[in-house]
Amino acid sequence: MSSRITKLYQDLVFGKPYFVIAVLLLVVAFFGWHAQDFRLDASADSLLLEDDPDLEYSREINQRYGVRDAVTVAYTPRGDLFSRVELNRLAALVEDLLKVEGVQSVDSILNVPIFEDTPLTGISENYLTLLDQDIDLVAAQAEIMSSPIYQNAVISPDGNTAGIGVSFYIDETARSLVNKRTELRNKERDGELTAEESLELHQVEVEYADYSVAAADYLHENITTIRHTLDKHRDNAQIYLGGAPMIADDLVTFVRGDLTSFSFVVIILMIITLSVIFRKPRWVVLPLACCAVAGIIMMGILGLMDWRVTVVSSNFISLLLIITISLTVHLIVRYRELRATRHFSNHDKLLRHAVLSMYKPCLYTALTTVVAFGSLIVSGILPIITFGWMMMMGVVTALLVAFTLFPAVMSILKKDETLLSVDMKFNFAASLANLTDRLRGHVLTVYALVLLFSVAGLSQLRVENSFIGYFRENTEIFQGMTLFDDKLGGTLSFDVVVNLPEPEEEFDDGFDDAFGFDDEPAGDQNAYWFTVPKMDQVKAIHDYIDADPQTGKVLSFGSVIQLAEKLNGEQPVDGVLWALLYTLMPETLRDLVLNPFVSVDENQVRYNVRVIESADDLNRNELLNRIESGVEQEFGLEDDQVRLTGILVMYNNVLQSLFQSQILTLGVVLFAIMVMFMVLFRSLKIAVICIIPNIIAAAFVLGIMGWLNIPLDIMTITIAAITVGIGVDDTIHYMHRFRREFPRIGNYRETMFFCHNSIGRAMYLTSMTIVVGFSILVLSNFIPTIVFGLLTSVAMMVALTGSLILLPQLLITFKPLGEEHGD
Repeated sequence: MSSRITKLYQDLVFGKPYFVIAVLLLVVAFFGWHAQDFRLDASADSLLLEDDPDLEYSREINQRYGVRDAVTVAYTPRGDLFSRVELNRLAALVEDLLKVEGVQSVDSILNVPIFEDTPLTGISENYLTLLDQDIDLVAAQAEIMSSPIYQNAVISPDGNTAGIGVSFYIDETARSLVNKRTELRNKERDGELTAEESLELHQVEVEYADYSVAAADYLHENITTIRHTLDKHRDNAQIYLGGAPMIADDLVTFVRGDLTSFSFVVIILMIITLSVIFRKPRWVVLPLACCAVAGIIMMGILGLMDWRVTVVSSNFISLLLIITISLTVHLIVRYRELRATRHFSNHDKLLRHAVLSMYKPCLYTALTTVVAFGSLIVSGILPIITFGWMMMMGVVTALLVAFTLFPAVMSILKKDETLLSVDMKFNFAASLANLTDRLRGHVLTVYALVLLFSVAGLSQLRVENSFIGYFRENTEIFQGMTLFDDKLGGTLSFDVVVNLPEPEEEFDDGFDDAFGFDDEPAGDQNAYWFTVPKMDQVKAIHDYIDADPQTGKVLSFGSVIQLAEKLNGEQPVDGVLWALLYTLMPETLRDLVLNPFVSVDENQVRYNVRVIESADDLNRNELLNRIESGVEQEFGLEDDQVRLTGILVMYNNVLQSLFQSQILTLGVVLFAIMVMFMVLFRSLKIAVICIIPNIIAAAFVLGIMGWLNIPLDIMTITIAAITVGIGVDDTIHYMHRFRREFPRIGNYRETMFFCHNSIGRAMYLTSMTIVVGFSILVLSNFIPTIVFGLLTSVAMMVALTGSLILLPQLLITFKPLGEEHGD
């Protein structure tokens, strides 16, 4: 700090500690009030690319085909599903589900049409269902189970499990706001937005942000009510709930549960660890007080700015805890080190020296950590961008709190009279110094092998997002998703939308007047659309997609074609009969089998493809690319005639975007940090030496993920930034102390031993405190929480050993501070 700023800082913090504490309390009170607006975002949209063209296209397709948010229930009764007793129980469940506010319809085997021996031309609105008391249940079961439409969708292949589709009302308010926002954003992108429209866009965005919170809460309440409804019927059946809204809701529920359950335990473990290390209440209370103040301030900022925490950014509190603990422990250790070596200095002088001597390295560790997390803001994904800003602001907040609250409180506390040994040797740090001294040049060989091991692991790293892999096998959601995959064709899905080729000439068989089509011109035009070549192509595309070993149930008009041929005596249906069927088809059947899959006006068909989430060899990106390119090549369609959309496609887009923006820009981030090292240490040689342990640390953590088959997904993609952010802290602290002590000692090895027994102690104690605290996360039922705890601990240890083994050996080998000299 400059002399003027230093004097102002000392006069304020050390001279007016009560004033500083009072101001901090007011700040905490202000942000504590706004912390009540801190919230988790449970919406599926929170994990999507907002400017993704596929998102806009997906909304367009959903509106065109009437696609609604829905959950699915897997119902396996204790008895025979097709017995009248069990059907009545199923009917009671359906009736209860229909009573849930927000539920528009419930579809199951109870309301699907039973045609029995009805000829194809005899289909009418007066079809039978399983609810008809006089229906032949044995024959009805055989018909439903053999139906290409219903098998693996509403009935399992073994006939024991029924699938129940619970559809919610379309949220017209949200749809209207989204459409208006999209319209205005498109104008803004094209540079056509007027000043009035700019204000309107801002208002619409605010309205949508507020409304989406209420909508997410409303959906959560509906899902909770559905769960309670299902609980009432579990005595007579095994019941599981599935579907994208349920999975998104469960993700947030698990995250919220972990935050509640483990935060307290982590704090307790840290209290125990700090107590064992320092054996003095003030050294336990002060770090935790700094963590509490920083945490409350950040939660208040997020509430005030309406930055919602998603499952992606849910670990920001834990990371803030790590950063704040690290800063305060370094201050504590430096103060105690000075107390042990300068017995005759008074408390105030030692405190000032400790704080001011640590300010510069702590400032640079904060700045480099900010750069590491700053890489997240180029992701293009709002939750990731927000997470990056959260952590950047969190680092600054932690720095300000540590360097105001800690010295202010210490200034008013009585002098610590505990006798501290002048011998600062600390077993673990000293043992690493001895190890480095014994291995000498072999350290570089060992780390070269570690780097090769890491690169080999990196080559096996994959980008994948398996929601079923987020949960332990003994959890209900894992078991439910597995059952959906095994018996009901999968849970999550994507859409294949095909724009069919325009016919060379209009369909005309001269039957218009004979069938009276002229009475309804609109119906006449639509009836012409159903030609034999077109139906054959629709069916062939359906069969092609269905034949892929990694797809589950395929829902499309192709299934209807198969059923029509079956009802037609296993004979093909000609164009005249298709036209007749379209004209005679009742509206209820059109809503069930036609409107969700065919757009006559757009000459377009939609295939809803479920995916087997539990498949071991599933690579979603490869599957999506294979399906899209395969349909184009197999049926001679142009690239713009086939398009994939849906929740899986958009999640895949997020992952690919994250991989490109995070992993491929990691080198840029490391280069930027190396430039900061050059500014700090004023030496290119030192900067290169300092960046090497951080490159190896990042590569090692990602390599471990590759070797352990832990995919980079929406939850783990930020681990690279976290690893670099943690690693640079140790590097800067060690290098700063080494550079300061070497001119005095004059020998690289002796300087290494001195630094290991001083700053190395703080680095080790910080790492151990955090590792012990985060080890409890392995008990979570939420796999991303476990992975975060383990990878964070690995990152801490790799960063520590890299700074206490590799870095000193690099300094000894390349002598960037000049030649050694005597006393």
